[in-house]
Amino acid sequence: MEIAIISDTHNYLDNKIWNYLNGVDEVWHAGDVGTESILDQLEKVAPLRGVYGNIDGEDVRKRLPEFTLFTLEGVKVGMVHIGGKPYRYPAKVKAWLEAHKPDIYICGHSHILRAERDKKLNLLYLNPGAVGKHGFHKTKTFMLLTLANGKPQNLRVVELGPRGKSD
Repeated sequence: MEIAIISDTHNYLDNKIWNYLNGVDEVWHAGDVGTESILDQLEKVAPLRGVYGNIDGEDVRKRLPEFTLFTLEGVKVGMVHIGGKPYRYPAKVKAWLEAHKPDIYICGHSHILRAERDKKLNLLYLNPGAVGKHGFHKTKTFMLLTLANGKPQNLRVVELGPRGKSD
């Protein structure tokens, strides 16, 4: 399965993203969606899983949970928006990770692209950066990931150009 992992759209989707999303099996959004219209657009491309972020209003919060946990292709995935980073998780997040033991843990919020193996919790930490044009990141980024044979494979980073530049 081919998965697109995005975060921090802040109510903006670069037109170039559709070239990458067409053909994915699912889209995972790690929060700070902006408005329901972003969810609606993404759901037209592929099934959507996600969490709400700190900027999201009641409309998005009614559709997405704060934390989500699911298994797909034999891989257990956990996601929350404000999630810290390896070895420095907020207490609530660390307790959740220890209780649920995901194979992949995804968060957003920092706008900092990062992929790292957390050896202590035995998980793959992924933060796709930010795909929106609001924030301090310099480049709009997201990730593509393949799930096959019970493992995450072929992780790729996609850069959509400078943050402040509209398509």
